[in-house]
Amino acid sequence: MSDLTDFYHWITTSPNLIEHDETFSDLQRLSSSPLDTNARYQGNSRLGFIYQHLCTQAFTNSAHYQVTAEEIQLSDKGKTLGAIDLIVHNQTKQLIEHWEVAVKFYLLHQGIWYGPNAHDQLDKKLHRMLSHQLAMSNSAIFQQQYPELNVDAHRLLMQGRLYTNPFKNEQTPSHCLGHKINSSQINGYWCYYSQADQIPQALYELPKIRWATGKADHAQQIKPSRDQFIHGQTADGQFWFVVPDCWPK
Repeated sequence: MSDLTDFYHWITTSPNLIEHDETFSDLQRLSSSPLDTNARYQGNSRLGFIYQHLCTQAFTNSAHYQVTAEEIQLSDKGKTLGAIDLIVHNQTKQLIEHWEVAVKFYLLHQGIWYGPNAHDQLDKKLHRMLSHQLAMSNSAIFQQQYPELNVDAHRLLMQGRLYTNPFKNEQTPSHCLGHKINSSQINGYWCYYSQADQIPQALYELPKIRWATGKADHAQQIKPSRDQFIHGQTADGQFWFVVPDCWPK
């Protein structure tokens, strides 16, 4: 399988970082057909753009949903308010659903889940997606510009992985902003550069499109760096981030 088809399969079969409820959902119920083995992606190479493209393909490949609109840019008097990821028609329940989607990787440090570059945090991202991004389809601006799209339901899909440091004694939170974290997704490890010699196996490189799915058969070994984070995987499948000793500053 290619990087793209592997990623698509992971997206359509993996759970949310947050436990399933009325708002938090995943794509397993779509029963999407597989991605065409000849499929190509020629858009923005950033992981988030590839991820959103494949989520759209999952809805397109489902007999139960129809994509009504995607990447709707909202603006008011020339000021950009944001973009709505997906509006889909749930043909089974006859609902118009607004979906916001994101793929994220967070490392636990002193009770906070940080992105590897430390500018992103799970609690801040979750708050923005719930209070701003999902709320845009309820705004007067949206209703004025798209009166034909009467949204019935809001869904938030945040997939990825959560990492803990096995060389630190830190309690792992069970919730974020009152929402229960899916414990099955706390399955990665991270450590500081100065702790990397305690990792019991060699690490193999993971290009970003393989951060979720894992290494390819031809992956090369990778060494920790004193100056920048690396993301790798051991031969037996364990995911590791190794970050500089100054992280998260």
